[in-house]
Amino acid sequence: MRIDLHTHSSASDGTDTPAELVRNAAAAGLDVVALTDHDTTRGYAEAIAALPEGLTLVTGAELSCRVDGISMHLLAYLFDPAEPALLAERELVRDDRVPRAKAMIAKLNTLGVPVTWEQVARIVNDGSVGRPHVASALVELGVVPTVSDAFTQDWLADGGRAWVEKHETDPFEAIRLVKGAGGACVFAHPAAAKRGRMVPESRIAEMAAAGLDGIEVDHMDHDPDTRERLRGLAGDLGLLATGSSDYHGSRKTVSLGEFTTHPDVYGEITRRATGAFPVPGTGGV
Repeated sequence: MRIDLHTHSSASDGTDTPAELVRNAAAAGLDVVALTDHDTTRGYAEAIAALPEGLTLVTGAELSCRVDGISMHLLAYLFDPAEPALLAERELVRDDRVPRAKAMIAKLNTLGVPVTWEQVARIVNDGSVGRPHVASALVELGVVPTVSDAFTQDWLADGGRAWVEKHETDPFEAIRLVKGAGGACVFAHPAAAKRGRMVPESRIAEMAAAGLDGIEVDHMDHDPDTRERLRGLAGDLGLLATGSSDYHGSRKTVSLGEFTTHPDVYGEITRRATGAFPVPGTGGV
């Protein structure tokens, strides 16, 4: 089985619609794909309706968190999307995205970059606005060559010249909320140093004690040595080690299925989660 547990659609900051995403996942030879848009579940219905036969969909979300002033992301799988407490927290995070994006645009304008909210809104379309959309606008304007190049201290990285803080959930609270909604949770790309400051391993150990299920080990932002270190950390802490592409369509160069999760790990995630079940494809529409 080929299992990719971290992808994004146009419901947040990917370029594929949810329907295109599942079709592309099947074409890439995946057996299981997780839809983990940022702080939203809006893509579920479209993805399920289009789900090709032979492909299983894991519903999820990537939750924006912050601990000790460090931004981090928590992948939540197979939770009940209607559970009130987790839903309310996701809405708090989402509601802060538009004013944050407009504040980043204002900072960019003071730096001489002629980006506008109208330009960013066009790029967002029906998605949930985030830094990658602002980064795409910078690419359009020729300020940076790629989206990744916008995530530096010169521009949009944490603490960068055009960075603006947003509402983010304490990860210990997020773990509690995900568990309360019947989900399983994995720390996304925990050693992606180029994204900014990293959460120390001592904090990850505390999260493991609080109910964290796993850490994302095999990821494009982790080099081989880092992956090996994280695999050892997962073993020491009794955490599951996952792998995934963090696919964003054309917004990133990574391909669906570039990194994958072992079937035994996937099986353990589905065993632990009780808020929802994986959805088998029946042919799509």
